Amino acid sequence: MKKQSILSVLAAALLLFSMLAPSGCSYDSGILSIEPPDVDTTIQVSFSEDILPLFEELKCNISGCHSTGGTSPDLSPANAYDELIQGGYINAEKPADSELMQWLLGNRAQPMPLSGPDDILNEKVLAWIIQGAKDN
Repeated sequence: MKKQSILSVLAAALLLFSMLAPSGCSYDSGILSIEPPDVDTTIQVSFSEDILPLFEELKCNISGCHSTGGTSPDLSPANAYDELIQGGYINAEKPADSELMQWLLGNRAQPMPLSGPDDILNEKVLAWIIQGAKDN
């Protein structure tokens, strides 16, 4: 009788474990999937006049962040364009899927900028990529 009770308890524990185990193995990155903004692509966006100033205003390229010698990509004015293009951050065929856009939308481990998605930056960067990501 005692052996049968132990087996019943073990069977119940195994059943409970098998029901809970799948949920315990799931991974929630805490990342929200944010859709890209609607953009007006008729307004010409300039990398040097529109995008770079936003990187500076939002402090993306300050020392210790995305500056020379910091975290990639280097968004300092002298290097930002080449870093974004050559580093694979721009997807001209699917602009909204660009690595840069995914970071800016907050769809990666840590949103950029750190303060969270910035609508103006996102709209301008997406429009710039749609317009061919020119070095203008």
